[in-house]
Amino acid sequence: MHSVIHKRLAIYVLFLGLETVVGQYGDTLEIPCNNGAMKAEDVLITKWKYNKEEGLSGDLLVKQTHKNITIIATNEYKGRVSMAANSSLLLSAAKLTDQRVFICMVVTGADIAEYPVNVVIYKMPPGLEISDKAEELEIGKLTKLGKCVAQDANPAANITWLKNNEPLVADGKGISIQASVQVDPVTGLSTTSSTLEYSAEKEDTDAQFTCSTQHAVGGELVSAAATFTITYSTENIVLQVIAQDPLVEGDNVTLKCVADGNPAPISFNFHLKGDLVKVENADTYTITDVSRDTTGEYKCSLIDNPTLEASKDVTVNYLDINLSPSGNILKSADEALNLTLQIDASGESMVSWTKDNVKLDKEPKFAKLTYSDSGRYECKVTMGHLSRKASFELLVKGAPVIRQLSKRRGEDGQHKVLICEAEGSPKPAVSWSVNGTSESAFINGKITHKIRVVPSANLTVSCTVINEFGTDTRSINVSTCKYEVADLNRSLICIIWWWFAFAKVTVNVLNCHHCHCQNRRMHLALCTLLSRSVTIILCFLAYSFLCVWDTHTWLSVCVYVGMLDLICSLFEVLACKSRIEVE
Repeated sequence: MHSVIHKRLAIYVLFLGLETVVGQYGDTLEIPCNNGAMKAEDVLITKWKYNKEEGLSGDLLVKQTHKNITIIATNEYKGRVSMAANSSLLLSAAKLTDQRVFICMVVTGADIAEYPVNVVIYKMPPGLEISDKAEELEIGKLTKLGKCVAQDANPAANITWLKNNEPLVADGKGISIQASVQVDPVTGLSTTSSTLEYSAEKEDTDAQFTCSTQHAVGGELVSAAATFTITYSTENIVLQVIAQDPLVEGDNVTLKCVADGNPAPISFNFHLKGDLVKVENADTYTITDVSRDTTGEYKCSLIDNPTLEASKDVTVNYLDINLSPSGNILKSADEALNLTLQIDASGESMVSWTKDNVKLDKEPKFAKLTYSDSGRYECKVTMGHLSRKASFELLVKGAPVIRQLSKRRGEDGQHKVLICEAEGSPKPAVSWSVNGTSESAFINGKITHKIRVVPSANLTVSCTVINEFGTDTRSINVSTCKYEVADLNRSLICIIWWWFAFAKVTVNVLNCHHCHCQNRRMHLALCTLLSRSVTIILCFLAYSFLCVWDTHTWLSVCVYVGMLDLICSLFEVLACKSRIEVE
C-alpha cells in the first residue's frame, strides 16, 4: 500500500510550538509520529486522532503490536487515512478542511505519549490571465486596461501589475488598482481579481502589460503579455519633400504630410503657393514637370484642424548660359573679338575654358587677333551637380606674310635646306623658284615649309606664299660651296693674320740687309720677293680650294703658312749672320 502512495511536498516547521507539515492541495500527506523516531519493537499501541472544533477530538485509526491497522474513522476521513511502517499517518486527497492538528498517541509499556502535528494546505492558482482587455488606450484618460484573475488558491493570491517587467503602483492619478477575493463555499479556495485602470502615454505604444503573483509554495506565476493601441490626437505635423537631388526643371516632386496622431490622419490640405488642394485618403501630393516658377513655400495642414500646419521651401535648380558669338566665327587678323557669356542660375556658378581640349587659365580675350588664336573654344559652367557647355570655332583669316627665310647645311654635307616660315589663313600655298624635296606643317595659322636642294651654281632662291587674301615673296642667295660664310670668314682671318706675319719677316730682312748687308742686297731682295709671292699664291689657292676640299681647308692653310714663316725666319737669321761676318 505504501509503495503506491504519491508523496509530494512535506515541509516540517515549528508552528506555535508544534511540528507543522505543509502539503499541497490534493496531494497525499505523510504526517510523522514523533518526527519518525518511533521504533516498532518498543510500541505496543499507536493511535492517530485529530482535533475537532470546541476542543473535541476524533479517532482515525489504531495499530496494536502484531495486529493489523484498524480504521475507526467514520466521517470525512473514512477511506482517506492509513499508516506507514514508521507509524506516520498517510492522508490522501488533502483538502483545506485538513488544516488542523493531528495527534499521534503512543503506548510503550506503562508510558503513554502524544505527539501533535499541525497541518497546513497550500494551493497555487492554475494560472493568471488578463481578461476584459480594453480595445485601445487614450493618452491622458484613465481607462480600464483589464482584469487579472488568480483562481482557486490558498492562501489568496496577491496580484501585481507590471509594465515592461516593472511593477505598477497605484498613485490615484494615472494608475488605479482595485483587488477583490472570493472564497468557494465548497472547496474553501480563494479567487483573487485585480482590475487595472491606466492613463496611457505616447511611450506606451509598444509597452507590454502583465500581471503576476508570488505564492508561498511553488514560486511566481506570470500572465501572458498584452499590448494595447494607444490613441492620441495629432500634436505635430511635418511636410516632407521627396525629389531628386538636385531638383531640376522637368523633374517631379512629391509633397508628403506626416502627422504623429494615432490613428494617423489620412486626409490633408496642401497649400500650393496660394492654391488649396484637398487630398482624401492619402498623405501625398505630386507636382509633375516642375519649372523654376515652382520654387517657393509649400504647406500642408489637417482638414479637421487647419491651424495645425507645416511648411517647406522647394527650390528648383536651373542653369542657363548664352555665349555670344558662338558657332563658326571667321575673323581677320588684327581685328578684335568681343565675347559675352550670360549666366542665369539659381545659385553660384563656376566657369572654366578650354581651347582644343586644353584647359585655359582664364577667359580668353581677343583685343587683336593673331593666327595662333584660331581653334575650338569651349566654356563649361557648373553649379553643384549641374553643368552647361557652349563653344565656338574661331578661324582667323588674312594675307600670308613670310616671317623668316633661312638656310642651313644638310646632314650629309651635299644638300642645302631652305626654310620658309610664314603666317596666314586660310593655309597659304608655298612655292619655290627651284625644285627640291619639300615638307611642311600648318599649326595655328603658321606654316613652316622646307625644301632640300643641291645647287649646281650660285643662285638666288625665292619663296612665295599665297592664299585668297594676298601673297608675299622673299629671296635668299645660295652658293655651291659646301661651307657657309662663317667658315670662309674664319679661313680668311687666319690667312690675313699669317700674311701680316710674312710681311713683318720680309721687312725685317730688308731692314737688316739695308743697314748691314749691302753686298748681298740683290740676293736678299730676291728671297723676300719669293717669300711674299709664295704667300700670296697660297692665300688665293686656299681661298679657292675651300669650296672644293672635303676637309677643313683653313686648318691646312694655317699649317702651310706657318711652315713658310719658319723658312722666312731662317732667312732672317742667315741674313743677320752674314751681316755679322761682314762686319
